[in-house]
Amino acid sequence: MVALAQVEDMIKAQLPDAQVVVRDLTGGGDHLEAIVVSAEFEGKTMIKQHQLVYGAVQDAMDSEAIHALALKTYTPQAWETAQG
Repeated sequence: MVALAQVEDMIKAQLPDAQVVVRDLTGGGDHLEAIVVSAEFEGKTMIKQHQLVYGAVQDAMDSEAIHALALKTYTPQAWETAQG
């Protein structure tokens, strides 16, 4: 199990400008959801966006500290639109 703040820090290490919200979906600490907003995602497909985030947490996934990670990725503009 990994602390939600640790997951947030791992993602921010890879994407320093990111706004990150990490939630525990099941209460067990290993099925998580991350919402990530970053300008780094501009011009990238959703797959490439997700690959960037998964790359940041790969060690935790490999060790099964994170069993499952649901991702929602947004560019800042797409995030504004989604909140609208």
